[in-house]
Amino acid sequence: MLTPAFELTQDCDFLTIAIRVPHARASEFDVYFEGVDFKFYAKPYFLRLTLPGRIVENGSEQGSYDADKGIFTIRLPKETPGQHFEGLNMLTALLAPRKSRSARPLVEEIGASGVSEDGADDEDEEFDWEIEQTPYEEVSESTLQSQCHYGFGNLRAGVVQRLQDELSEVIDIKDPDFTPVTERRQRRLAAELAKFDPDHYLADFFEDEAVEQILKYNPWWNAAHAEMTAWLGRSQDQGDAAALVSFSEEEKYQLRKFVNKSYLLDKTAHRQVYYSLVDILLAYCYDVRVTEGEHSVESAWTIRKLSPTLCWFETWTDIHEILVSFGRRVLCYPFYRHFKLVLKAYRDTIKILQLGKSAVLKCLLDVHKIFQENDPAYILNDLYISDYCVWIQKAKSKKLAALTEALKAVSLSKAQLGLELPELEAAALLVQEEESAGRAAQGSPSQQGPHCSPEPSDSDSTSSSSDTEDSASSEQEELVGTQPSLLTSLQDPLLEENSTLIIRDSGLCGSTASQGCEVSQEQPLASPQTPLIEEVGDELKTVLRISTPCGVNAGSHGSTLGAEEGEGSGALD
Repeated sequence: MLTPAFELTQDCDFLTIAIRVPHARASEFDVYFEGVDFKFYAKPYFLRLTLPGRIVENGSEQGSYDADKGIFTIRLPKETPGQHFEGLNMLTALLAPRKSRSARPLVEEIGASGVSEDGADDEDEEFDWEIEQTPYEEVSESTLQSQCHYGFGNLRAGVVQRLQDELSEVIDIKDPDFTPVTERRQRRLAAELAKFDPDHYLADFFEDEAVEQILKYNPWWNAAHAEMTAWLGRSQDQGDAAALVSFSEEEKYQLRKFVNKSYLLDKTAHRQVYYSLVDILLAYCYDVRVTEGEHSVESAWTIRKLSPTLCWFETWTDIHEILVSFGRRVLCYPFYRHFKLVLKAYRDTIKILQLGKSAVLKCLLDVHKIFQENDPAYILNDLYISDYCVWIQKAKSKKLAALTEALKAVSLSKAQLGLELPELEAAALLVQEEESAGRAAQGSPSQQGPHCSPEPSDSDSTSSSSDTEDSASSEQEELVGTQPSLLTSLQDPLLEENSTLIIRDSGLCGSTASQGCEVSQEQPLASPQTPLIEEVGDELKTVLRISTPCGVNAGSHGSTLGAEEGEGSGALD
């Protein structure tokens, strides 16, 4: 039998079931409905549904068949008019049969009572005695208990040990079957610190044009959330607002392919399932935004890398540590590493959760498709995503709403990520300010040419002259303070009263006031410091002038501050 494609809709008084059965004979079909049970048969199609509300047969039911489209449309009256049936788009849950109330054991062996004909034939075949044998090794109870659990609800163990080659490219943790939860977290935090690149982070922090463009993107849940907000403003019925999320035919086909399951989860495991759901949705929202809804070949890597649940088999104790972990990984691994993207994914996740189970399921189906098309990421579907797609259809809407409120109450700052981001940004901004000030200082002399300033007045000249003398005096003091050994060595053998020292390319020249300080008459003086002075003269091309002792007439000072014509000059500082 084939399970046909179907869709359920409702109004206040009726439930409408549309069933697509191409190539079926319209004259040969059966419909049965009572209470929450609905059955439809049209060879070779068979459909059995467990409805979320009760229906009744009162003569107002209707049915029609569109031969061109091959669709049966059946309208069934509700037992309680005005009742809202929740979860009509959760197709996998609708396909599940009602829970059995029999007294049969929950676990029993299937097919143990009889022997198949193939099995009887196998007994006549010759046994291969040369088959490779390994000695039996008894496994202690402590070893069995030491195996660590992971997967949906921490219900799996030993999977990675069997699929080590495939999973080594998918997950970051090595040997998770024997790595306790505490050790997993320690390794993850150490790996994140080793991967964090301050240069990459600062590059995205200062050059954020691409990030700002990404932040402007509007995913599908923004429009749905806006409509839901407007809807709730007119009506307080949350159930009607959930109908704003629709599924494509491909997504409906995915839902029909899932096998319905029941999960035995204790209170701790149940909380872990909800926490890990938030972690997976955060990673998914980041990828949708940076790819602007068009998933790339890197999407599978991005989602599993940003979710510690998927790549480290992490378990959680509260929501805040989920946000901290997600923020750290966003700033360590993907191409765009900006804190604004962390906050944006956080707000997107809240919107998805507020839209209800339908929106969450739509996102999980998208993640399932991404992983299914990526080898070997599809293994994560078996460990997590497929079970989430089935489980969310039966999850309580009140618990999902409580999770949303808990997520909204949490705040996240850069300082909480443990990467010293405020200090890093402050240091970078300080360096940027110093570089800007340096460029401004270098550019200010060039902006004032010789013809730009007005001619100074007498008072201006006097003040300028005074400023120049003060500046020269301060420069001399600075020189004496910074290079006392050089000045002392020059003063002792060479300086006389009213003398001036001039540094030229050819060496150290001395002149007195009585000689007129003629540059052409200056002769080099031999000195042990000549090599050093030649080096300073080559670099600065300047004049070193030593002031006379106190009490000597200022007019006797040498005043040569220039250099040879065509060469630059300046004060030695």
